[in-house]
Amino acid sequence: IFYGGHQDEVSRILQGLIRPEKANGTLQMRKDRIMRKYQMQICVIAAVALLGTAAFCGFRIYHHYAQREKQTEVFKQMAELVENAPEESPKEDTPVSEGEDVLEKYKELYLQNEDMVGWLSIDGTEINYPVMQTPNNPNFYLKHNFEKEYSDLGTPYIQENCTIAESDNLLIYGHHIKGGKMFGALEDYKAKSFYEQHKTIRFDMLTEQAEYEIISVFKTVEYSSEGFRYYDFVNAENAEAFEEYLSKCKELALYDTGINAEYGDKLLTLSTCEYSAPNGRLVVVAKRVS
Repeated sequence: IFYGGHQDEVSRILQGLIRPEKANGTLQMRKDRIMRKYQMQICVIAAVALLGTAAFCGFRIYHHYAQREKQTEVFKQMAELVENAPEESPKEDTPVSEGEDVLEKYKELYLQNEDMVGWLSIDGTEINYPVMQTPNNPNFYLKHNFEKEYSDLGTPYIQENCTIAESDNLLIYGHHIKGGKMFGALEDYKAKSFYEQHKTIRFDMLTEQAEYEIISVFKTVEYSSEGFRYYDFVNAENAEAFEEYLSKCKELALYDTGINAEYGDKLLTLSTCEYSAPNGRLVVVAKRVS
């Protein structure tokens, strides 16, 4: 009787129980498809972003090295210009600018950029560069080349409060570039054996040539109470101040050069980054001998 009289009704009841399950399954499948679609879109976007970032980084790296090679070549051309220039000016020559008789070999470069205040060179290294100074814009050449264009290599420059012909200590800064480029060449002075073969520095002002003998090579840190503020010493107030500065340079020295200086001597300080400590600095101090 049950199956006979109520078979259709039982079938409808059973179908009613099954349909919600099918409906729930279909809904879940739709949700899964939508989720997979979103996941795929996110993956595509992430991949595009990653490729874009990689391309940008690749371009920046390429641009940096291309710029470095280009500027290195420009510096070589400038050095050749200086080396091939006549040592003396013809008598009929007039000063390049009022009150300033620039040495003949530096005239052409000075006419191109009057921020130039000298020329620095060290035999046996790639240091053979113009030296700049911009008192009203102190660190301009930290990131600019001789043509005043942006450059990661920059151009060696003198501290803004130094007076070229008068200060007791001329401080020159340059970037530490791998491969001995710019002031990266100073890294070799960590070894006394290198110093023994390269004891002198040539720094010419625009109006006279000069040679300096290295007194001390040391490391310190900047922006720290533990560091030596060597950059504060520009002019000695008295003999005691001079001796105090020199004593600290000797105390920090990586090795003994056996060279001393006395009050009245003119000093030259080369400074660059040093990477054995955060904000590290490598400093070479020399005295004028001719």
